[in-house]
Amino acid sequence: MRSLLFSSGSYRITGGFFAAAYRLDSSRVDYAKARALYENTDDAYKLGAGFAKPVINTTVAFMGVPRFRSEDPEAQAVLDEVFGANVSRMQQIHRNALRDGDAFVWVTRQEAEDKALYPEAQARIVLTLIPPEQVAQIIRDPVTRTPREYVLRSEHEWTDLDGRYRRAIITQRISAERRLVQVEGDVPPDIQPGEERNPWGFLPIVHFKNEGDETQEFGRSDIEPIEPFLKAYHDVLMHAIQGSKMHSTPRLKLQLKDVAGFLANNFGITNPAEFASKGGTINLDGHELLIFQDGEDAGFIEVRSAIGDAKDLLQLLFYCIVDTSEIPEFVFGVHTPSSLSSVKEQMPILVRRIARKREYFTEAWQRLARIVLAMTAQAEGRQFSTYATTLEWDEIDPRDAKDVAETLERITNALNTALQGGFISLDAAAQFLAQYITTMNDYISDDPEVPGERERILRTRLLLARLEEGQLLESEAKALQKGA
Repeated sequence: MRSLLFSSGSYRITGGFFAAAYRLDSSRVDYAKARALYENTDDAYKLGAGFAKPVINTTVAFMGVPRFRSEDPEAQAVLDEVFGANVSRMQQIHRNALRDGDAFVWVTRQEAEDKALYPEAQARIVLTLIPPEQVAQIIRDPVTRTPREYVLRSEHEWTDLDGRYRRAIITQRISAERRLVQVEGDVPPDIQPGEERNPWGFLPIVHFKNEGDETQEFGRSDIEPIEPFLKAYHDVLMHAIQGSKMHSTPRLKLQLKDVAGFLANNFGITNPAEFASKGGTINLDGHELLIFQDGEDAGFIEVRSAIGDAKDLLQLLFYCIVDTSEIPEFVFGVHTPSSLSSVKEQMPILVRRIARKREYFTEAWQRLARIVLAMTAQAEGRQFSTYATTLEWDEIDPRDAKDVAETLERITNALNTALQGGFISLDAAAQFLAQYITTMNDYISDDPEVPGERERILRTRLLLARLEEGQLLESEAKALQKGA
């Protein structure tokens, strides 16, 4: 999968201080091959690369997209508007990062191009995904290793109005201070080479690096570890299918004592030697009945299934893919009855994998949110108390509705028993139960505008008491009417 070998650094200790001649590993994923495996378009992997897409898509589906929370209400409104309109783009960022190892997002603020479609928006935040192969270089600070400048290089081909073929290589150098555009070849329409000032004062590109490491400049694809097993699975299954095609047709077997007599009785061939020397062939069509002498017989030669011989090896390779990808086997379509037990056993592994993936991208998402707020503040002259955000993700619960209901019933019964026995306080019981019932508030709220759970319980009891009194008065009134 990688086009370059890993580079290594050398280290030495001088004068009691740690000195290191370090070179960042700049090897990258073969992006074209990773996408071919994901789409299963590589002929050398056709029968095995079908596992690649479930590995990526399952992780992306369970990850979902984060929700941003800010302490500033105005900043919260901006985040909800921008990221609420880019949910599909956020899913695509996760998919590209897991598939290619890297996803680069260029945040820009653009004027609405089509006023008829966007009459309510004068300008909007746009999240542009840069193909990772266009990122030619990331210039970093030599000490902190933070990105200082991105060098983007792309090739463009088009046909002008006169029908002539045009080609250009565009190089962009983007930093916190400037954007430099250089063109080699023909200048494309609407492209102006030259240097312009970066009005924002910060680098507007965010790097989502999958399986990031401080020794590596770029990320790793989740297809990379399973690529050898995909190739082996393809080769084994291909050979098995070829063997099956070769031996699937049974061969006729004849046990004869008198070959000349058999040919004469069934095919009218009186001189077998002359018939064979002239290249004659025997056709069994129309000969449903064959005449044999005593002791002669006919049968068919059948070869054992080549698929059956390769079954054990294919199963071994399948479980190698399952273990290496950290994806439960039932995701790949294993027969349900055989995997019912493995669903509960393997789901915790998937949950931990999803949690780890979310943590990998947390810092990148928070930086992206800061860029959105900073652009909005500068462009619209607004002030936010903070650009800091926290991320909220949907909880991954491997239990079904029945399991959740049974768990809640057992917990409430246990808490009720503890309360009746005097082993736990009402506050502690309510706080513990709030972990399982998301609609519960804090038992005692610090916010005067938000009622605590204690106040809500008292309000509910008063309402129920009034309803009971009303029903009692209504029943008494009916009884008096009947007595009258």
